[in-house]
Amino acid sequence: MRYSHFENVMSPVRMGRYLSACGGDTRKAMTLYRKNLQLSQELFTMISCFEVALRNAIDQHYTSTLGDHWLQNASASGGRFCNRKCQFTQISINEAIRKLNHSYTHSKLIAELGFGFWRYMFAKHQYSACGKTLLRILPAKPKGGLVNQNFILNRLADINDLRNRIAHHEPVCFVRGMPVKDTSYVRVHYDYVIKLFRWLCIDESALLFGLDHIEMLCDKIDAL
Repeated sequence: MRYSHFENVMSPVRMGRYLSACGGDTRKAMTLYRKNLQLSQELFTMISCFEVALRNAIDQHYTSTLGDHWLQNASASGGRFCNRKCQFTQISINEAIRKLNHSYTHSKLIAELGFGFWRYMFAKHQYSACGKTLLRILPAKPKGGLVNQNFILNRLADINDLRNRIAHHEPVCFVRGMPVKDTSYVRVHYDYVIKLFRWLCIDESALLFGLDHIEMLCDKIDAL
């Protein structure tokens, strides 16, 4: 496709930073746009797999320590999340239960709650409300106090931010807010996900076999 047609479809405003990042080279600008799409697709797939793995690990842990319907019980009147400091968590659970209505099952409730909900299980008050045991789902994390509940919360927030950027069709191949080609943001967040998979004792290379070409795509973008 000629660049003029490509730009007409995607809009001159959207393509402007790609063109600037490629020094006005229209062929490279189209290639960069496509590589960014490929990179975004693979990142979103990886993060989706991680989200499922994380929520399942949290659920398995709390099912074993708090019971089969720990979420429903925690959000009920007098439950663990029935307090001002955990109010948003309680509301999120009860809204999801109401949405499911008569089709409610615990497994459907787990799937209904998003990444933002699950990362908040590591927030100070939610972590405390459930017994301060959730770090046990990360048996391979480094020993010592540096990798604590707050560290995990912050890394999950970073990953969630990347996920949301991709979901809103924001490019991930630039210095943030500038038309400068750069993959360091992606590489740092990719490393976060890999580490967390490994701390969960999940073989991410086997899980993502054939799906993870993220470093290769970053190298191709850097070489443009």
